[in-house]
Amino acid sequence: MRVMILTAGLGTRLRPHTFSKPKPLVQVAGKPVLAHIIDDLLHLQIDELICVTGYLGKQIEEFVCQNYGHIPLRFLVQKEMRGQADAIYLANEISGPLLVVFGDGLVGIDKERLATHPSEGIIYCKEVDDPRRFGVAVVEQGRIVRLVEKPIEPVSNLAVVGFYYVPEAQRLMDAICYIMEHNIQTKGEYYLADALQVMIERGEILHAEAVPMWRDCGTVEALLDTNRYLLDHGHSLMVDGMRSVIIPPVHIAPNAVIENSVVGPYVSVAEGAVIRTSIIQNTIVNAGAQIQSVIMSGSLIGDKAYVDGISHELNIGDASDIRLG
Repeated sequence: MRVMILTAGLGTRLRPHTFSKPKPLVQVAGKPVLAHIIDDLLHLQIDELICVTGYLGKQIEEFVCQNYGHIPLRFLVQKEMRGQADAIYLANEISGPLLVVFGDGLVGIDKERLATHPSEGIIYCKEVDDPRRFGVAVVEQGRIVRLVEKPIEPVSNLAVVGFYYVPEAQRLMDAICYIMEHNIQTKGEYYLADALQVMIERGEILHAEAVPMWRDCGTVEALLDTNRYLLDHGHSLMVDGMRSVIIPPVHIAPNAVIENSVVGPYVSVAEGAVIRTSIIQNTIVNAGAQIQSVIMSGSLIGDKAYVDGISHELNIGDASDIRLG
């Protein structure tokens, strides 16, 4: 089976962090979002991992090659942001089973079932209270009959979570070709949902499979929520010898320095970060950041940022220098 991860988005809701790194490389619970996605799929038999990149795509390529070089890899560049379906169509020659993954969220799926390469397609969904913010799947008699993007009227509470399995990639590519030839767009872009709708109308059987976990990583608030979830579910890491009070769950890199501070709960501290004389909770501190004399919660601190003397919520990008009395 091939796995295709779409990573070309600009990540505007995570600025300023995504000015200097692509959204899938933003850290949560000790490693980039993209690493969480790939690591969760490693026990599948992946014949090829395809990453569709765009903005700052070289960083994606370098990270994946460095950490997953044992998998056959391919990188395709989406030069214009023309939509999800356009990104997928860059690999229009592929055939066989295909898993398409959006690179901005974490999803828990039944990988044992997927490993059997089912003969019918699967669109992974999560029941939500307010479906108006999502694309949803309408199900009748056990199969999807319609996909609706952000419905005004509630037609279904099954939100589509960004994981799609098709047993034959060429049928998906043919459907994408059709919507492009007929200029079928949503909000000025070629949406995957429109191509899947064409497949449904051609008789493709697609099932909606509910997932137990779905965590968005597209905003600061969502990223911090995902950090809390992951730390509560097996991704915490404690380090001995810190001259501080550490309140679990936390994820602290072995070479981070924490002195005379209270850190936790729900704090991730990356490689080379330094925290001194501070009280920090519910925060992600990225690599090489330096924090001192701070009371901080609900914050996201970029790589190599410097923060001295403040009691607030902060969203600080890479290489920032904040000094407030």
